[in-house]
Amino acid sequence: MSDARADTTDAGRCAESDAIGTGLAPLAARSAIGGVLMGMANLVPGISGGTMLLAAGVYPNFINAVAEVTTLRFRLRSLVSLGAIAVCAGLAIALLAGPVKSLVVEHRWIMYSLFIGLTLGGVPVVWRLARGDARAGGRRGGLIVGAVIGLSAMSAMLLIEPGRGGGQGYALLFIAGLAGASAMVLPGVSGGYLLLLLGQYVPILGSIDRTKEALGAGQYAAAAHELYVFVPVGLGVVLGIVGVSNAIRWLLRHQRQPTLGVLLGLLLGAVPGIWPFQEGVQPEEGQTIKGELLTEQTAAEVDPDDWPTALFTPSITQIGGSVVLIGTGFALTVLISGIGGRLGGSSRVGGRGADTGN
Repeated sequence: MSDARADTTDAGRCAESDAIGTGLAPLAARSAIGGVLMGMANLVPGISGGTMLLAAGVYPNFINAVAEVTTLRFRLRSLVSLGAIAVCAGLAIALLAGPVKSLVVEHRWIMYSLFIGLTLGGVPVVWRLARGDARAGGRRGGLIVGAVIGLSAMSAMLLIEPGRGGGQGYALLFIAGLAGASAMVLPGVSGGYLLLLLGQYVPILGSIDRTKEALGAGQYAAAAHELYVFVPVGLGVVLGIVGVSNAIRWLLRHQRQPTLGVLLGLLLGAVPGIWPFQEGVQPEEGQTIKGELLTEQTAAEVDPDDWPTALFTPSITQIGGSVVLIGTGFALTVLISGIGGRLGGSSRVGGRGADTGN
């Protein structure tokens, strides 16, 4: 009798092990996709890394994993999800910093159209979470109030003139890392856009590109010189991710509907900031760029990356192309969010009694 009980126990353990192994592979794949999209998103002003994690269906996993690790709870599912996201996001940033920046500068309306679709693709994910809560007895009033707050916050952010910060001291680099990481976690808030507001977008991406080139050429001293940027920014990134992730987890546990409403409002409010029909314009004498009043000579020397943007009237072809690109971006995020079914996409963040490792 004891042998039969032992056989049953062993069989149960094997089945549980197989289930965990089967679940980890799709989770790791989805997390890797989300990490790549997150890394690319954080290179581009106007699109949020958190939005891309929502689109990939691993946002709840990311929030819970960070919260668990920072409270010294180490579960295999959380470590796999967090590790895949972190590694793939880091690789995407390192490899694509230069190309993505160039594409945005040289083909802005095409890239921004695609980014609008990718951003809007996160809306159905948040809406499904909110609708599920409403069916379980949640109140819609909090969702509406939260959405209004999120929209208002993004509208206020759009009124701030990019590049007003200027300078590049250690304190400002730390603040830039803190702000960028916070936006990395918050869907709808663009880390790249906040870096633009602080005047640190081009310097940080330029430092990443210089480091990659120096390492490729074996110039390790030149690469080490860029640590003056990476150390303060890195400290800000770590503190920002840890702080905001734990705050969101707490809010989603205690004020879930209003918090989901804020996230929904942030997503919708991010779209005007990446209106596609704008282009870089050569600055003129008397204009201020990143806190510096331009002369005729300095205006001619401003890098195209730093040119202010202005709206333009699109052609019929550009309007049609933009619509197609928006639809393509939206379809991509919806497709990504459906990979693997319930893994990540249906996870509850911080819910009592929920399996937060999903």
